Amino acid sequence: MAINLRKGQRENINAPKFTVGLGWDTNSSTGSDFDLDASVFMLGENKRLVTDDHFVFYNNLHSPDGAIEHTGDNLTGEGDGDDESIKVDLSKVDSRVSELCIVVTIHEAANRRQNFGQVRNSFVRIVDQNGVELMKYELEEDFSIETAVEFGRIYRRNGEWKFEAVGAGMNGGLQDYLNKYQ
Repeated sequence: MAINLRKGQRENINAPKFTVGLGWDTNSSTGSDFDLDASVFMLGENKRLVTDDHFVFYNNLHSPDGAIEHTGDNLTGEGDGDDESIKVDLSKVDSRVSELCIVVTIHEAANRRQNFGQVRNSFVRIVDQNGVELMKYELEEDFSIETAVEFGRIYRRNGEWKFEAVGAGMNGGLQDYLNKYQ
């Protein structure tokens, strides 16, 4: 049975290979499709990208160590289930990496006059290789002005990997996260 996480909750990840699924629906129309983008920042102990290639997103679908694979950009978020997925193999994570920061940003949010207050049913979940949902975190906050959200992070402590449900919004975009982690 899957664990339903609350904001700030941490749980061990016992599966070395899994998929991080992210999903959302829109609850209003701004005249443009909502293009939400999932990204992973592979950070060292200093909370910075190990290298620029350790930033996995729609224009860089694979990490150099082969541990992270982004399965592609969903430009509309239509349909049920996961809108974007990221495959993770913890056994391949570069030894310099101590944290995987999972964020979702709204592409061209300012130009399209969009924010996470217009998004509902947002979640991040971890699914094992057999398709069994291990844990899920549903964002419940109303991010009425935020255009980017850190959904969660996977981090290494004492040789074990854990997932933390973060749910921290910011008014910015992908470049703002790059500025934060480079």
